[in-house]
Amino acid sequence: MIDRARGALQRFALGAFVVGLAVSISLAEVSLVVLLVTVVWPSRERPPVRLPLIVPIGGFAVWTIVSALASARPSESLLAAKTLLTLGTFYVVLHALRDRGDASRLADLLFVLTAAVAALSIVQVAACPAAPPDVPVLRQFLRRCDRAHGFYSIYMTLAGVLTLVLLSALPRIARSSRALAFGGPAWLVGALALALTYVRGAWLGFAAGAVGSMLAWRRRSFAVAVLAVAIVALALVLPGVMKRVRSIGDPSDPTARDRLAMLHGGLRMAGDHPWLGTGVGQVKVLYPAYAPPDARRRSTSHLHDTPLQILVERGAVGLALWLAIFAEFFVRASRVLSRLAPTETGDRALVLGVLAAVGGFLIAGLFEYNFGDTEVLLVACTLMALPFVIDRDRDLAV
Repeated sequence: MIDRARGALQRFALGAFVVGLAVSISLAEVSLVVLLVTVVWPSRERPPVRLPLIVPIGGFAVWTIVSALASARPSESLLAAKTLLTLGTFYVVLHALRDRGDASRLADLLFVLTAAVAALSIVQVAACPAAPPDVPVLRQFLRRCDRAHGFYSIYMTLAGVLTLVLLSALPRIARSSRALAFGGPAWLVGALALALTYVRGAWLGFAAGAVGSMLAWRRRSFAVAVLAVAIVALALVLPGVMKRVRSIGDPSDPTARDRLAMLHGGLRMAGDHPWLGTGVGQVKVLYPAYAPPDARRRSTSHLHDTPLQILVERGAVGLALWLAIFAEFFVRASRVLSRLAPTETGDRALVLGVLAAVGGFLIAGLFEYNFGDTEVLLVACTLMALPFVIDRDRDLAV
């Protein structure tokens, strides 16, 4: 009786969590806490405990705390370090999903919900009024809607989530004509919404992940190529998109110049705090003193570059541990992929999609501090758990 109630609560919380990933961080965080309770609750139905990546994740967490304690403002830095809790999503999702079927259903639900949000985001931009209506929900949704942001507070978050979800779904959609017919239109809606965020770093991450998928999933590369051609066609007809594309790498672009200024200022900060870093959350305090004369902004809380931000806040050791998390993830997830039989097309597509999504996330992170965006990191950690669910299920079935 208790096990049945726990299972029902876990399934409900898992569904609510996925809905929250698409529309509400508050719902996602509350649901995640409920999921954690159901995961640690003693039960005969609970899957065996596994802690992949625990050495680099644990080391990164410990070093972050050490860095915070050594900072000029330890209490402030420790409070900012609470974002480490988001990494726990990986383990909660890993143990909340019972088998590969659950993993596939979660990925499908996340894709459908994200596509729905993408469709609303397109409407958001198309119907953007000069002044938001005086209706609470609509006012928030139609505020600063010249760039698609969905239900998130800013367009960068929507771009990060779309990049992850679209890349993770691409191999699953391309695996068969039927999947392409049903999922292709929704995927293209998501790609259009991503274009309307006008976030160039996310575009680059998305492009890198899509190319990687096409090269790895060779037998379905034609389907991926069809989707790629459709994306290019959409970009050509969208006002402002091609102009934004052409500005990538343009040294005269004001945003590009400001990012270069942040790079120079960040490297100087890292040079002055090489091992322990400044402590999490201290960039906003120190950057004004390190900003080059040509910087457009004299203050900022992050440097629009995830590896640089990690290096500055946590030092060289922290950066090495952060890199180790993803290096081990790619090695172990690739091993899961290699163990899957060619006939296990669904599982292979899911694992390959997650690899592409995390790769795109890291590429996009070279131009934006997406590791510090809680909504985006929640989605990334959720997807990263899926290959390990499949691997555990295969081991238990042997």
